[in-house]
Amino acid sequence: MGFEKFLFYLFALILLISAVRVITVRNPVHAALFLVLAFFTSAALWLLIEAEFLAIVLVLVYVGAVMVLFLFVIMMLDINVAPLREGFIRYLPVGVAVALMIVIEMGLVVGSSYFRAAPYNLIPHAADYSNTQELGSVLYTFYVYLFEISAVILLVAIIAAISLTMRRREGTKYQNPARQVRVSRDDRVRLVRMAPEKRK
Repeated sequence: MGFEKFLFYLFALILLISAVRVITVRNPVHAALFLVLAFFTSAALWLLIEAEFLAIVLVLVYVGAVMVLFLFVIMMLDINVAPLREGFIRYLPVGVAVALMIVIEMGLVVGSSYFRAAPYNLIPHAADYSNTQELGSVLYTFYVYLFEISAVILLVAIIAAISLTMRRREGTKYQNPARQVRVSRDDRVRLVRMAPEKRK
């Protein structure tokens, strides 16, 4: 067994263990940290197949931004996980059914003729080879319509999230920046004239 294969099995084992711990650990902060470990090991696996751009994007976007946001939200909200675990047994059959469907779909995809073919990225490339350029040429030529459809879906999701958070709620205090800008001194300051006091 070569060194690259040893690294693959090592990172794959760490990835599987961290992925299992994400859904089995009790503390949500620990679950988020295990998810960070899973992202790092996935990036290492992508480096082994010479996909440096995807590995760097995974670390920068997910670990550097998304997971930091998750950790801040988890620590600031102080979520009580006890009520969340009360319906675990009730939803267990649905969860098992969804997990089986995902495993079947992954088996159909990995077992297809495309994955049985010799992967092109295992062939040694020249020193000036750029996988970022290859990814861009494939993404914006063969998959340009799918890329545009996914961009539209993400735009709709962003607009929906903004509209859900910007709706008016009764009893919620909010500021009106336009009224704050239009304020004048007479609205905020009142001069009171008082007679001076004389000491006896």
